[in-house]
Amino acid sequence: MAELNTDVRFVRGVGEARAKSLAKLGITDLKSLISYFPRAYEDRRESRRIAELQVGERACVTAMVASEPKLSRIRKGLELVKLRVVDESAALELTYFNQSYLKNTFHVGESYTFYGTVEGTLLRRTMTNPAFDREGLHDVTGCIVPVYPLTAGVGQSLLHRAIRQGLDEGADRLPDLLPAELRRQHGLCDVRYAYENIHFPADDAALAAARRRLAFEELYFLTLGLRLLRARRTTVKGKTCAAVDMTPFFGALPFSLTGAQARAVDDILRDMTAERPMNRLVQGDVGSGKTMVAAAGIYFAAKNGLQAALMAPTEILAEQHYHTLAPLLEKLGVRCALLTASTKAKTRRSILEQLAAGKIDLAIGTHALLSPDISYQNLGLVVTDEQHRFGVNQRAALGAKGENPHLLVMSATPIPRTLALMIYGDLDVSVIDELPPGRRSIETYAVPSSYHERIYAFLEKQLAEGRQAYIVCPMVEENGELPDERKAVTAYAEKLQKEVLPNRTVRFLHGKMKAKEKETVMRAFAAGEIDVLVSTTVVEVGVDVPNASVMLIENAECFGLSQLHQLRGRVGRGAEQSYCILMSGEKLSKESRARLDAMCETNDGFRLAELDLKLRGAGDINGTLQSGMAFDLKIASPTADVQILTVSREAAAEILAADPALAHPQNRGLEALRRRYSGREEIDFSRIS
Repeated sequence: MAELNTDVRFVRGVGEARAKSLAKLGITDLKSLISYFPRAYEDRRESRRIAELQVGERACVTAMVASEPKLSRIRKGLELVKLRVVDESAALELTYFNQSYLKNTFHVGESYTFYGTVEGTLLRRTMTNPAFDREGLHDVTGCIVPVYPLTAGVGQSLLHRAIRQGLDEGADRLPDLLPAELRRQHGLCDVRYAYENIHFPADDAALAAARRRLAFEELYFLTLGLRLLRARRTTVKGKTCAAVDMTPFFGALPFSLTGAQARAVDDILRDMTAERPMNRLVQGDVGSGKTMVAAAGIYFAAKNGLQAALMAPTEILAEQHYHTLAPLLEKLGVRCALLTASTKAKTRRSILEQLAAGKIDLAIGTHALLSPDISYQNLGLVVTDEQHRFGVNQRAALGAKGENPHLLVMSATPIPRTLALMIYGDLDVSVIDELPPGRRSIETYAVPSSYHERIYAFLEKQLAEGRQAYIVCPMVEENGELPDERKAVTAYAEKLQKEVLPNRTVRFLHGKMKAKEKETVMRAFAAGEIDVLVSTTVVEVGVDVPNASVMLIENAECFGLSQLHQLRGRVGRGAEQSYCILMSGEKLSKESRARLDAMCETNDGFRLAELDLKLRGAGDINGTLQSGMAFDLKIASPTADVQILTVSREAAAEILAADPALAHPQNRGLEALRRRYSGREEIDFSRIS
C-alpha cells in the first residue's frame, strides 16, 4: 500500500510525462488523484439491437465482426481502421482514427460490445471511435462509467486507469474522519466504499450511497466550520463605530434608494456600531444597486476615521468601481485610490505610503490588495465584490490586513434566502430583492437553432442602430472528451466575421487567453470598438457595457438557470431595450424546456433560483456533479442537496452542543478542522478530508 502523499509519478502506469499532464488538473499525489471525482456518468449497462438504435443517441450494442478490418492511410498523420459488425437485426459500420493496431485486434466471427454515438442514417448506421470490450468483459461497457473533467493531454482512458490503480494502491489509507456513531446514525457508508463506488459504481444503489456519504461529509465539514467561525466571531471585539449623520451621503446620490437598499444600509450601519465585527453578505440581483449600499458603509467607516478596502475579481471591474465611487465619495471628503497589478511603480509607491499614513480612506483594487507590502494605518472595513469568485481564504487574507475589520460581501448570484443562510453560515444576510424604478426588463426569447438566419438579421438591425452584442458559445463535449474552448469561440467568431457580418468588428474572448489579453478585449468592447464579442462563459462576470443590447446564448440548454440569468445580466445596463436570445437544439428534454420557458417568463433572479432548486432536485445518475459556491465543493451542491445540507447542518449543531472544543476521542478526526479556527490560519475545506 502506498501513502496518500506519494507523488503521482510513482503510481503504476503514470510516470513523468503523464504526471505533468495530470498536474494541469491539480493532480500531484495519490490523494489528489483518487479525490478527482467524476463530473457525470454514462450508463452503459443495457445492450441494444442495432435496428433499435436512433441516430444521435449514445448506446451499447453487442455485435459480431462480419468483415476483415481495413486500414487506410488517408494522408500523413491520418489513418483509418474500418470494419462492419452485425447482429440478428442489422449491420453497423465502425471507424477508428489513428488506431492502426486495431486492425489486428478485431477478428471475423468474434463478438464485442461497443459503446458510442450513433451516426449516419437509419438505413446505414455508423459509429466513430466507439469504446469496446470483448463479449463478456465489462471494462468499459456493461457498467456505469465515470466521466471526468479533462485538459489537453489527459483523456478519459488515462484517468480511468490511473484512478483505478490509485484506489488499488491507496484507498485503504484513507482516514474516515466522520465519527463512527455519526455514520451509524445517518446510515452512511465507510470512506473506502464511498471512494470505490463514486469512481466505479457497482450499481445505482452503490453510486447513490457513495455520493450521499461524500456529499454529507463535505456539507458537514462546511457547516461545522462555519459554525466554528461564527462562534469565534462572538468572542472577537471589532472596531465599534459611532452614529454618523448620513444626510450628506444620501443627498449626494442622483436617485433615491429602493426600500430593499435602505434596509440593507440599515443592517450595515447597525452592524458597524456593534461591539463585534460585521460579517454580512449583501445579496442582490444584477442591477439591484449593491455598489451604492457598499458606498454607504464606506462613507460611514470614513467618517469614523476608518479606512476601507474594496476588492473586485478583475482589473476592469475594479476600475469600474473606482470610476463609479470616486466621483461620489471624494465630493464628500472620502479620499480614494485605485490599486491593481497594472498600477505603475511610482504611483503604487505613493499609494502604499498614503495608505500606511492614513491619507487614503478607500483603496479599490484586485488581488493586488492582498500583497504583503501593503499596510493600512487603520483598516476598518473590507468589501469583496462578486463573492462567488472569492473563497474564504481570500477574504480572510484581506481581513488580516487590519485588526478585526468589518467585512461586507457582495454577491450577484441569486440564492433562495434559506439556502443562503446555510451556505454562508458565518455571515449575516441582507437581500436586495427589488430593482430601481424605471429599469427596463430584458426581453427574452427561446428559439431553435433553425432560427439562426432570422436571429442574425435581427442582430444586424441592432448593430445598425449603434448597439453592441454578446454571443456566448459553450463547449459541447463529444465522446466524453473535452474540446479546447479556444476552437469553439475562434471558429464561431471567424465564421461570423467572414460569412454573416463582414462589415462589423467581431472579436472573441475565452478563459485560456492571458489576463492582459482578456482585459484588452473587454476594454475595447466597453469603448465601442468591437461590435460583437463571441465568448465562453468567462464573460459571465464582466464590466458594464450600457451600449450592449443583445445577448445570444448558443446551446442554451447546456446551462443551468443561475448561469443563464447571470449571462443575461450582461445586457440591459443602458437606457435602450435589451434582448436575450436562448438558442437551443430542436429536441429538448422536459427539464431543459422548463428552464428556458422560465427564463422567458421572468427576469427575477430569486424566482429563478427557487425554480432551479425545484427543477434540479437531488440530481440523477447522468447529472453533472456541480461545485459549491465559495468553497470548492467537489461532490455536494448546495442547491441540489438541500436535504443533505439540512441534515448535516443539524448534525454539526448537535456535535458542537455536546463537544464545543471537539476534544472527545470520538471526534479525533475533526481535530484538523478545529485547529483551522484557532487563529488566523487559512481555511481550505477541500483539504480537510
